[in-house]
Amino acid sequence: MYRRYVSEAPGLGGSYARALRSALPIVSGGGTEAPDYELAVEGVHVDRDHLAAYDRVCGFRLSDELPATYVHVLAFPLALRLMTEREFPLPIVGLVHIENRVVQHRAVSASEELALRVRAERLRPHDKGTQIDLVGEAMVDDEVAWTGVSTYLRRGGGSDGNGFDDVAAPPSEGSPQAGLGEPPDERPAPPLHPSATVRVPDDIGRRYAAVAGDRNPIHLHSLSARLFGFPRAIAHGMWLKARALAMLEGRLDGPLDVQVRFKKPLLLPSKVTLSSGQEGDLVSIGVHSAKDGSPHLTGTVARR
Repeated sequence: MYRRYVSEAPGLGGSYARALRSALPIVSGGGTEAPDYELAVEGVHVDRDHLAAYDRVCGFRLSDELPATYVHVLAFPLALRLMTEREFPLPIVGLVHIENRVVQHRAVSASEELALRVRAERLRPHDKGTQIDLVGEAMVDDEVAWTGVSTYLRRGGGSDGNGFDDVAAPPSEGSPQAGLGEPPDERPAPPLHPSATVRVPDDIGRRYAAVAGDRNPIHLHSLSARLFGFPRAIAHGMWLKARALAMLEGRLDGPLDVQVRFKKPLLLPSKVTLSSGQEGDLVSIGVHSAKDGSPHLTGTVARR
């Protein structure tokens, strides 16, 4: 695999235009394998105002230390650029983010300069279609400080396509994700105990999109969400993950491994319960409907 550098983090506008074009049959899904290159950018500096806005919308305390989920936002433009290139094997329109793993190898400060790189790996079958991993890394002084693995599903055959099934990926054959070792949630998770009940407003998709850059129309408004089969706008999965992680602030520090699966989409507005449980160095987290208990997110946080 070779590396392609870009002079600066790519703008999201052009990537979204390419995403719309990828919906056309003549340009969608440019290959049968993951691209043999990664995209990279150097000299990335954190905007403290942007970091503060992210902290507020996700429920983190204001701090110069980056939340484990924040670097995903910094790497997202590179990931979107890669997913909209002709060599990417799956059309981006219709991809479902089903699983996310973030490994914070060490704490990262807003004062540190980052180098980011993103690649695609492990194109493989899923019982509901085809899945692929987008792997991002953040380097500080030539050392990997952060790794993120986002697993996306392209539905095909026997699915209604509206995302309301539990689409968590079954265990895949082959090596562990991105060489990171055994995922923490393959160990038995501690039982969950409700920590808080939270009202999620109908504008949280727009507010999160404003800081994260993920302006997928399913998150922005009921009218645009209906075009994709949803009765109302749905919350971003990475906002749910960040909000669940925020409830653990002060309980965990140091290197962390946070893996979650996105379950039933969270229709906006809604009321949810945030839950956690701990046994030893493993903490389970969950976001469930306050109305009927159905899961929106489940996962684990482990110290490394």
